[in-house]
Amino acid sequence: MKPVLVARRLSVGYDGRAVVSGVDVLIAAGGSVALVGSNGSGKSTLLKTFAGLLAPVVGAFEVLGRPIVAASTEVAYLSQSHPNGLALPIRSIDIVRMARFDQRGRLRRRSPSDDAIVNESLERMGVAHLGNAPLRDLSGGQQQRVFLAQALARRASLLLLDEPTAGLDATGRAAYLEAMAAERERGAAVVTATHDVGEASSCDRVLLLAGRLIADGPPNTVLTPENLLATFGVGLTRIHDQLVVTEHQHHEH
Repeated sequence: MKPVLVARRLSVGYDGRAVVSGVDVLIAAGGSVALVGSNGSGKSTLLKTFAGLLAPVVGAFEVLGRPIVAASTEVAYLSQSHPNGLALPIRSIDIVRMARFDQRGRLRRRSPSDDAIVNESLERMGVAHLGNAPLRDLSGGQQQRVFLAQALARRASLLLLDEPTAGLDATGRAAYLEAMAAERERGAAVVTATHDVGEASSCDRVLLLAGRLIADGPPNTVLTPENLLATFGVGLTRIHDQLVVTEHQHHEH
């Protein structure tokens, strides 16, 4: 079976200027990778490159053995920001239905299968009862759940999620984690950009980014206080299964 995502010596950035360089990634079906860093670290830039929204500065990558332009229907991308203040009262269910456009072809009519996938995706994110509500009338957390349902409705082989738990309450977060476990079970690969170290620790692999690649590997070897200090500028350590900020003593002279 072909890997879902393969990147070789990849450098990503804007206008030919690299933000992050030397990225090598191989994700098998059902695998998960967390891109961890603060704002401006390059994690969103890398995710946009995998989504085909930015061209690599150096290097190449493939999705299911094909260039991204030939595999776009196999990718679901959740942006960190979403349109707000929409002029038209677009319903939540219509947002999720958009995920099926590329899957069925824009000129083909919506099928019962499309409707079933859309309804199931809304249900999985716990927002089926909000399907007919205008998106602009929902809270930020409810909107995030709708956009996550949209990503689920693509039935993609590769999910690229930028800060997917932003704005979610405990119930929404639990629904998201359950949905991701199910997606991986069916064989989808998941790449998540996050600054949440706890979320990253549940992934198979972690890339720590801070304008450069700080560390890359399994979470138990990568998420060390030293690496996190280099990534975030603060130290974190594990106490009773929770990561807490490490206090650093400063002495006045």
